[in-house]
Amino acid sequence: MMTQNYIGGEWIAASEAAPDINPSNTNDVVGEFARAGKAEAERAIAAAYDAFPAWSRSSIQGRHDSLKMIGDEIIARKEELGRLLSREEGKTLPEGIGEVVRAGQIFQFFAGECLRMAGEKVPSVRPLVDVEITREPVGVIGLITPWNFPIAIPAWKIAPALAYGNTVVFKPAELVPASAHALSEIISRSGIPAGVFNLVMGKGSVVGEAMLQSPKVSAISFTGSVPTGRRVAQTCISTDPMKKIQLEMGGKNPMIVLDDADLGVAVDCALNGAFFSTGQRCTASSRLIVTGGIHDRFVDALTERMKGLVIDDALKAGTHIGPVVDQNQLDQDLRYIRIGQEEGAKLVTGGELLNRDNPGFYLSPALFTEVDNNMRIAREEIFGPVATVTRVRDYDEALEIANDTPFGLSAGICTTSLKHASHFKRSAEAGMVMVNLPTAGVDYHVPFGGRKGSSYGPREQGRYAQEFYTTVKTAYTFDGNGPYVPKTKSSE
Repeated sequence: MMTQNYIGGEWIAASEAAPDINPSNTNDVVGEFARAGKAEAERAIAAAYDAFPAWSRSSIQGRHDSLKMIGDEIIARKEELGRLLSREEGKTLPEGIGEVVRAGQIFQFFAGECLRMAGEKVPSVRPLVDVEITREPVGVIGLITPWNFPIAIPAWKIAPALAYGNTVVFKPAELVPASAHALSEIISRSGIPAGVFNLVMGKGSVVGEAMLQSPKVSAISFTGSVPTGRRVAQTCISTDPMKKIQLEMGGKNPMIVLDDADLGVAVDCALNGAFFSTGQRCTASSRLIVTGGIHDRFVDALTERMKGLVIDDALKAGTHIGPVVDQNQLDQDLRYIRIGQEEGAKLVTGGELLNRDNPGFYLSPALFTEVDNNMRIAREEIFGPVATVTRVRDYDEALEIANDTPFGLSAGICTTSLKHASHFKRSAEAGMVMVNLPTAGVDYHVPFGGRKGSSYGPREQGRYAQEFYTTVKTAYTFDGNGPYVPKTKSSE
């Protein structure tokens, strides 16, 4: 049975469908999911546009109740939804369940934000004039999400959009429609009026393009690749009226390991940050920058731990790392592994295709040493279980190399030196900095985002989300009697 899109408060069939394949077992079809065309996308945009005036002025208590209901149900169904997520995306079941819980917590947090909206009232420089500064919803928000976090990233876009009074057209990645559909089904029963939230599954070149071109869409929040993000920005700026944009576009995140680091902590951070979730995280520790005194011990210990990792079916108990998400991503990972060898880097371990009980996209995590920071494998985002190790003299060289990247999302350091930790937090050119922690793994109630080529526009998550999902209005009121007459030197 083919699932449907959710448009204007109704489940709408589409003329086309596409299968959702389990990357742990390519014989397993998760389901057939509707693929919308331009007409369905435009219908969803129109529904959101028509619903905006009423929703933007709706009761904050009503918004709170709906978002809390969504969050509560997500968490109550964490096992079921986590299994579905892991089955279609390939991250391990514990990771899938953890992501679902995070999505529920995000909705619960923004339910509270509905009741915490505040403004300012300040005196004017002019007598008898008051100034009020308030935030208002932006309008129809187009949300375009990636496949690597198929429920958490949609949650941290949808929840604030609705909390602050916007209406939504949601286009999930084509590879992960099941999680998006399950989330949308929960939202559809939350009491939110028809048209406020719309799900349109389909190709970016069709559905996404309709959102980018429509004058009824006021803003676009996009997470994906740098080239696509740049095109989104160019299109949004060229439309009339121009659209507000928020872009998250990836990373090539450094993790420094200094001679004084706790070796066990450093290896744990590298293993988790570089390879868990199959390395398919924009915050992954893809560049390990290690000083000479600890380099060999670190590489030996990390290599030993990597050899003990279990790479298998995402739903199987005891699996540490699941498959790569699909054949295209697997081909990209293998291509970069070949590039690294051709560039002269040393493949210490991994990088091999694996056979398991069922056919799937299994790849052993790869670790390169003798890597120069100018090599492509050290500069370009691979988005797979591939990490590089660069040997450096000292902290100063490590910091220089860490910042020598076109990206700036997350950066980490492993050290027992308060001096170096403090300096790194100030000097790392990244939006998020971790000390003795993996570069991947962030809280839901604080800002998420980066610098340089990683991000553009206001931060996501936490209270900082209001910077994108609201617009500021400044209102002046004359409180005197009679018409306002400004004082001039002549009248004085």
